[in-house]
Amino acid sequence: MSCKSRFLAGLGLSVGLLVAGCSTTEEKPMVVAATPVPALVALPYDQAVRKAAQDLLANANLAKDQRYTMIVDPLVDGNSGMQTEATAAMEQSVVQLVKADYQQVDVKRFSSESVSALPLLMVGTFTPINLQGKADGERDAYRICFALADLKTGKIISKGLARSLPDGFDPTPLAFFREMPVWSKDAAVDGYVKTCQGTKAGDSINPAYIDSVLAASTISEALVAYQAKRYKDSLALYEAVLKNPAGNQARVYIGIYLNNQKLGRKQAAMQAFGRLVEMGLATDRLAVQFNFKPGATAFTQDQQPYAQWLTEIAKQSQRQTACIEVAGHTRRGTSEQMDERLSLQRAEFVRQKIGSVNPGFAKRSVAKGYGSQRAVVGTGKGNDSDALDQRIEFKKVSC
Repeated sequence: MSCKSRFLAGLGLSVGLLVAGCSTTEEKPMVVAATPVPALVALPYDQAVRKAAQDLLANANLAKDQRYTMIVDPLVDGNSGMQTEATAAMEQSVVQLVKADYQQVDVKRFSSESVSALPLLMVGTFTPINLQGKADGERDAYRICFALADLKTGKIISKGLARSLPDGFDPTPLAFFREMPVWSKDAAVDGYVKTCQGTKAGDSINPAYIDSVLAASTISEALVAYQAKRYKDSLALYEAVLKNPAGNQARVYIGIYLNNQKLGRKQAAMQAFGRLVEMGLATDRLAVQFNFKPGATAFTQDQQPYAQWLTEIAKQSQRQTACIEVAGHTRRGTSEQMDERLSLQRAEFVRQKIGSVNPGFAKRSVAKGYGSQRAVVGTGKGNDSDALDQRIEFKKVSC
């Protein structure tokens, strides 16, 4: 049995023994420490979710004779910040467990009204990782992280962790995230992830997240409306959240863009796209999700307004004093060399397209292909779940 197979089977061996058992050469007997390092065991998805949820609630030490209110800020993929079918199902599982086993806890909808009451707040991430537990390289398992915070004190009161085998769930992003033109992890989203992954019980909630919780509740309501195809309602909520300084986030402008597109308001949609390009170039985080034909450099015929996108990027680039690197990325394929070659060809294709709109862009830009070296999802599934890995990024560089 291979090393990878042993891990995925969930055998309770220490990391050191696991590596030793997979060696193909004869070695001297190992000296095992008196206190061995606990193995990082991956469980079937349903079991892993239940374990993490049970640990989270048990560690919170909630008194049975006291009433609590809890809200859940929708769980996300820890690498991309996206909500997926898997994270949505995971949230439902946790809520069902709370209702069944913790009658003293009243789960409320995540809304501005419920946030204002300063209840317990749950956040969570579901992150593809490799055998070493890192979110890079070949992704072989998923890490589940749950955190429960008390908004009254601003402190984390409990954590729940588990590892899941990479099957038994749907990692496809929700429609909003599949359709968004630009990918960006706002400071608030980064703060959400760090609140879960970078804390322990007793720590403070990440400042970037706690400052934006009220805005996040309105953003969540807007996304729910978008998923339900109530585009006018969704647009109104996204526009309303801009009145809150914490609402000045890329995901808000993405919502404004998408809803206006659905409503046929093309000019308003492109104004929002222009704001996204401006924000992305300012922070060197402009990643555009072009859909390419499989194994080719040409765009698919999916009715996306790519010509308008490219024109806006060309216009915004003229305002930059720096040069622009057009970076191509691909999903993980069978050959790293082929991945790099394809990503470079796609980057050059986009660079030339922009150059045809703005001739000066060709002189102040360079194409580069990274293949799958900087994959965000990294599972290599080749479907909607890892479409983000074939993005095109624009970054300011020295001329």
